[in-house]
Amino acid sequence: MDHRTEIRRFLTSRRGKITPQQAGLPSYGGNRRVPGLRREEVASLAGVSVEYYARLERGNLSGVSESVLDSLVRALQLDEAERAHLLDLARTANTTSRKHPRRPPRPIRPALQNLLDAMTEAPAFIRNGRLDILATNRLGRALYRPVLRSSVQPANLARFGFLDPAAADFLPDLESMSAATVALLHTEAGLDPYNRDLTALIGELSTRSEEFRALWAAHDVQLHRSGTKRFRHPAVGSLSLGFESLPVSTDPGLTLVAMSAEPGTVSHDGLKLLASWAASTNQDGDHPRSVPHTEDWAS
Repeated sequence: MDHRTEIRRFLTSRRGKITPQQAGLPSYGGNRRVPGLRREEVASLAGVSVEYYARLERGNLSGVSESVLDSLVRALQLDEAERAHLLDLARTANTTSRKHPRRPPRPIRPALQNLLDAMTEAPAFIRNGRLDILATNRLGRALYRPVLRSSVQPANLARFGFLDPAAADFLPDLESMSAATVALLHTEAGLDPYNRDLTALIGELSTRSEEFRALWAAHDVQLHRSGTKRFRHPAVGSLSLGFESLPVSTDPGLTLVAMSAEPGTVSHDGLKLLASWAASTNQDGDHPRSVPHTEDWAS
């Protein structure tokens, strides 16, 4: 992933999404050569020269001040996730070293696994930034059984969604979930653009999935903190579960995802049935509770 190209495409894509009317600019009619704002219009809204903005959109964010970045956020009407992504891109552009030592894989800390295991009524797992599932509790293993049975370990949510034929049956909202998945990977790429493992995954998916390529080209980003996930589980049928994604502050780069169902609903009954099914089958025999992960990925 070329960092300057990522900056250029991100800024260009955000500029293309805003109409003059949305930006509060007069519309003079006629045929516009660009679908959104022109460069000079963004420069005017941000209070910078056209030449300076053109430099930024060519991918050069070196030395850009926080006030200019804030002006760009306002001019391009960026949301919270887009603002964070722009700041991440600027931070990387102003980082002198791109080399990071590769650290050997290490297991999930026992305290984290104990926390997962103590969550007996909620499916839960821990993932990293490139969406590898690194640890689960028993109910999480039962729920994500179609994903975790992947021949490539650790099981990866993005690889499953785009490359595994079972995804269409397991995930009723596969189209929207695929868009969210790519947005999450784009967000992670802004945080760590020289991550070789992340780059390899994006390269694999780009090569093997036309849908992934199209979504990646949109350069959308997202903060996936909470919401609803729907499943069509092979053992218990349809489930609609609320989820919360919580960063693990003691282990930067890891996220704990936990799910629950509204009491009194069909999905709540389905979770109870799933728990009984998990207790009566050898879930732990198919895959480990946790797999090694790296503290950071090297370039």
